[in-house]
Amino acid sequence: MPIVINLDVMLARRKMSLTELSKKVDLTLSNLSVLKTGKAKAIRLETLEAICKVLDCQPGDLLEYTS
Repeated sequence: MPIVINLDVMLARRKMSLTELSKKVDLTLSNLSVLKTGKAKAIRLETLEAICKVLDCQPGDLLEYTS
């Protein structure tokens, strides 16, 4: 897939675990894991907004287009 989700990179930069993020954005660990591993086919904008708010980043920090 040409769009890569760099959630693991941002988590490492913020020194935060996936479990901690899960609690802060009120999403299940399995749903966040699907995003982290790149298996997600879609992401809701409100989910992206919640993740960006907690990680103090922009959507472009999480999403990367590759050809």
